[in-house]
Amino acid sequence: MTDRPESERHLTAYARSLGIHVDGEEDGTPVLAVDFSSVIEGRPGAFHGGATSGLLETAGYAALRARLEQEGRDPQLKPINITVQFLSAGKQKRTYAMGRITRLGRRNANVSVEAWQDDRNRPIATAIMNILMADRKT
Repeated sequence: MTDRPESERHLTAYARSLGIHVDGEEDGTPVLAVDFSSVIEGRPGAFHGGATSGLLETAGYAALRARLEQEGRDPQLKPINITVQFLSAGKQKRTYAMGRITRLGRRNANVSVEAWQDDRNRPIATAIMNILMADRKT
């Protein structure tokens, strides 16, 4: 048993090591956040691209997992591909990310994700994720 909040039980060790946490939710979809720190700094004063990608990927899986739980499903999630677009450098401030499911089938899901800082209408990065949902072996 862990001391993590129920909303963060699906965060990976990698996500937790970066400081990614659930900041809230919108319509049942988790909104994730990470505060700027030396752990995620790339060039001086800016988010590392890998940390930004990790936040986007984690938010995409969190959105999908939340929807699947609402439907009573628990498949194993396997990435088919993830495409990240870096739109502007992340500054020394809290960064948010949220995924939106664009297609949910029986075996595949497509998720779009946005990361932003001050203005949600000005994302710093986006991602498109294609995910295979495999039945768990019992």
